[in-house]
Amino acid sequence: MQVLGSILFSMMVILNTIVFGLVCCFLVFFPFHARAKYARPYAQFNVWLLKVLCGVRYEIFGRENIPERGSYIVFSNHQSTWDTFIAQLIFPPISFVVKKELLYMPIFGWVLAIFKPIAIKRSSGSIALKQLIAQGIARLKDNIIVMIYPEGTRIPPDTKAVFKKGGAILAEKSGYPVIPVALNAGYYWPKGGFFKKRGLITVHIGKPIVSEGRKAKDIMLDAESFITSHIEPARYE
Repeated sequence: MQVLGSILFSMMVILNTIVFGLVCCFLVFFPFHARAKYARPYAQFNVWLLKVLCGVRYEIFGRENIPERGSYIVFSNHQSTWDTFIAQLIFPPISFVVKKELLYMPIFGWVLAIFKPIAIKRSSGSIALKQLIAQGIARLKDNIIVMIYPEGTRIPPDTKAVFKKGGAILAEKSGYPVIPVALNAGYYWPKGGFFKKRGLITVHIGKPIVSEGRKAKDIMLDAESFITSHIEPARYE
């Protein structure tokens, strides 16, 4: 059943993405916040499909730590494609920091561009950092939440990765708080893995980390400490 469910899930996500992409062609004429509202049902449907077809459920802890108003920066570990879906359900409206190369992908890249990501070319070094800071501050001032994966890419569970400093520098320069998030979706939907494993994904949301008047190094240490200590082990079913 897991094999069949995984096959059906992949087919439905592809179909859902194509339909979503076609509709997004018309969303380009709407303000960003109106476009962001449409992204939520897309993500919600995919998360629901994973539960129904593959038995992958989730539980969220710490919703009370999310600020009721104002913008902020989210730091999260990144293990699975699922992470990007759940982020849109918890933190809309949101702007992801992504690799610029993703914008060149057919359909997916075009859709991504409509939702105002901060697209950077990591190999460009200081130029990419300046771009992240400038565009990040602009998004935050427009009341858009900035989503950053400090590890830079999807990392398999139980693998230690170095947290990159760009997001922490943005927090230092902007003064906006950081919300740390720890999740373990990679156990159930691994990077590059076609077959999904039945179980319970846990998402932990930490208290806001103060950025104003603090150095990037200290901000990152606080965020990394929360994330690494709240990634739960697999709970297969």
